Amino acid sequence: MRRHCSPPLILSGWETVQALLVADSRRRARILSRARKICTQPRVDDLQIPLVRRKQLFIRSAVLGGTSSTVGTFPGPLVGSTFFLNVADHLTDTTMLRSTSIHWHGMFQHGSSWADGPVGVTQCPIAPGNSFLNQFSVPDQAGTFWYHSHHSTQYCDGLRGALVVYDPYDPYRHLYDFDNESTVITLADWYHTPAPSAGLVPTADSTLINGKGRYSGRPTSSLSTINVQHSARYRFRLVSISCDPNFTFSIDGHNMTIIEVDGINVQPTTVDSIQIFAGQRYSFILTAGWPVANYWVRALPNLGPQGFSGGVNSAILRYSGAPNLDTTNQTTSVIPILETNLHPLSNPGAPGKRVAGGADVNINLNIALNFTEFLFTVNGATFQPPTVPILLQILSGAKTAQDLLPTGSVYTLPRNKVVALSLPGGAAGSPHPIHLHGTAFNVVRSAANSTYNYVNPVRPDVVSIGGAGDNVTIRFTTNNPGPWILHCHIDWHLNLYQIGGRVRSRRSVERYVTSTYPTAWDKLCPTYDALPTEFFT
Repeated sequence: MRRHCSPPLILSGWETVQALLVADSRRRARILSRARKICTQPRVDDLQIPLVRRKQLFIRSAVLGGTSSTVGTFPGPLVGSTFFLNVADHLTDTTMLRSTSIHWHGMFQHGSSWADGPVGVTQCPIAPGNSFLNQFSVPDQAGTFWYHSHHSTQYCDGLRGALVVYDPYDPYRHLYDFDNESTVITLADWYHTPAPSAGLVPTADSTLINGKGRYSGRPTSSLSTINVQHSARYRFRLVSISCDPNFTFSIDGHNMTIIEVDGINVQPTTVDSIQIFAGQRYSFILTAGWPVANYWVRALPNLGPQGFSGGVNSAILRYSGAPNLDTTNQTTSVIPILETNLHPLSNPGAPGKRVAGGADVNINLNIALNFTEFLFTVNGATFQPPTVPILLQILSGAKTAQDLLPTGSVYTLPRNKVVALSLPGGAAGSPHPIHLHGTAFNVVRSAANSTYNYVNPVRPDVVSIGGAGDNVTIRFTTNNPGPWILHCHIDWHLNLYQIGGRVRSRRSVERYVTSTYPTAWDKLCPTYDALPTEFFT
């Protein structure tokens, strides 16, 4: 097994690693982060990540992730592999939520659904001043993932970061020279007002690339710089940690060869722009073969500040030897990403019969956003997280999923069957990026496309369901018992209670998780329920 002793903030893949993730609230924009890596020769370093230059500082409180010996960072520190992750809640700022819970996005949690993180589904929040150890394994997963708060809209205030599991048998290892913490690129929307007081669906004030960005009136704030050496080949891991907008990502003058989508290797596909939705991840190979210079890295959101004037929505790709300056390069995309061109490298093919309706269970889910009543519905039903998490209710003896939630909010699915979900597009607030916990799925019909592909469809865990006239259809096999949510990853929409759950039979869930969940999990709800009233507002 190839061991990775690269600089800190990435913990190498398929090994047992330990880290302490601390949720903290800070008013300072200049932050430090430190993480210890478990490898043959552990090393500890500091990494300074100023969000904006001091003279152009916009100060607001934030919910940040960090390690036990440091203050938090935005984005949070990178972590990965078989996990012993202790989430300690040190939140004190009353302008934001002070309880928390972390979801490890893209981790399927086979046999450990208690560690999935969504409040009201698999656990109660972690109360301030308390901690919760997440210990789970991912022996059959490698790639690019992320983590974020799954408590109301808390991750919009900063508790979000990338998560990488390195594959010691990476089939594309021969295609690149560098793949480390410097080749992770996070895209985020940022808001000057804390989420609890920002309104129902606020508009972002700026785009941050690797934690830095400019906003109107502050064109001299520093931008993130991605450094490369001429002729070297890089595996960049692009992660959308967005709360709302999707981004059109490009690097002036450079093509990108996509090799991974949401933790699944795909056949190499060359593009020069990537439309990436909230929660999605792409790995791409970039060869630094252009003249030594600075090149714009662009992330144009569909909502929020538009254009690139003054360096908004931008970062810089800097070749070694280029001056420390902004650039004026301008290029236009001619090879945009097409979801239908992405195909899994191994085990292609959707489960079930290769015809429409060829699954064991076929469900149509109509999504609607009602701005009059401020409700998000699925097939006319809304879901409000219960005070006792669904998983705890199941393990405590609830007879059926329908006993737990309002009618229509939960779908009980048989184990080891093929399920097809049809998701018509066009609801208010479109396009909606839909995320399914507990599994990846096959996109047999994509947005802006009327054909069905059962032979080699892309297999992500987030998909855009497009606009009016679209009927995105996904298939998956129910081989991972647990209460898993299907939801829009626009966090403001999630807060309007647009959640559709899928729950396997109680007996299957009990057999799968009762022997593994920790006793501390049982204590989360009593501790949280004992908090004073002001902690719930």
